[in-house]
Order: sequence, then structure tokens, then C-alpha cells
Amino acid sequence: MRPEKKYLIQEINEHLDKSNYFFLTDYSGVNVEEASEIRKGLAQHGAEYHVVKNRLLNVALKEREIEGADDFLAGPTALIIGGDNPSGTAKVVAKFIKDKEKFTWKGGAVGNEIYDPQKINLLKDLPSLEVLQAQLLGLLNTPAQKLVGTLSAAQRDLLSVLSQKSEEAA
Repeated sequence: MRPEKKYLIQEINEHLDKSNYFFLTDYSGVNVEEASEIRKGLAQHGAEYHVVKNRLLNVALKEREIEGADDFLAGPTALIIGGDNPSGTAKVVAKFIKDKEKFTWKGGAVGNEIYDPQKINLLKDLPSLEVLQAQLLGLLNTPAQKLVGTLSAAQRDLLSVLSQKSEEAA
């Protein structure tokens, strides 16, 4: 393999190292201004947009032992990676797809699990990571709140009975 191709594969691997997920899109018809717009939106989530050659991406994925992405590597391919929130990144791309009607999902992966376009659409509908964390904390906090309420109810009831007795005595 020529040194230039080895360098490009290394560069793709460096991009893939930035997160535990990636998405692939078909960017047919996207002009420079629109590509800049999607890059700006993705940057807000710590994600990046790169146009890549399918053969080189395929080699990089095989080196990482990610199987099954071959089906997505046909035609113009953009690689979207980075950030801590795959759901938020998918939402940005989905909004761009809806607004511009130029992008289409090809597929992607979260960890080593391959995602087809339908799975990515489900992922984009998930709440953000912060919302999920808040919901989890709420679920964990609920039993403690109920326990405190139950324990304080006994004291409250006792005070109520004593208060009524003192009113009757007076």
C-alpha cells in the first residue's frame, strides 16, 4: 500500500478514536456553505464531519474489527464522529436532513454494534444524555423521599393525636 493511503487510513483511525460511535451519511448535493453549516452545528456537540473515501474507511474499520459496515460504503460518504452524546449528534444531522433534504443516513456504529438508518432514527429520538441522567437520579431519589415521608408520618400523626388530646383537656 502506498504511503499516502497509509497516512489517510491513519488519519481516519485518529478520527474514529475520538468517540465510541460514528455515523455515515450520503452527502450528495451538499455545497460548501451547507457543509460548513453542518460542521458548525456538530461542533456544538463536540462532533466532527469529514468526507472520506469508502475503501480507506473500510480498511480502517476492518483494522478495528468492526464488521458489517461494508453495506453502507457506496457512493459519497461523510463520516460524523466525536462528542459524548450520540443522540444529540444524531439530532443535529436529522434536523439538517429534514431542513435541506440533501443528506441521507447510510448507517453507523455505537461501540461495535452496527446501526442501520432505522436504528439511528430511534437513537435520535432519545432524550439527551443530561435528561437521561436527570431521570435516573430522579428514579434513584424517589425511594429515599418516600422513606423519609413514611418515617416522618409517624411523628406527624403522634403530634396530631397529642394536639387533639391537649385541646380536649383544655
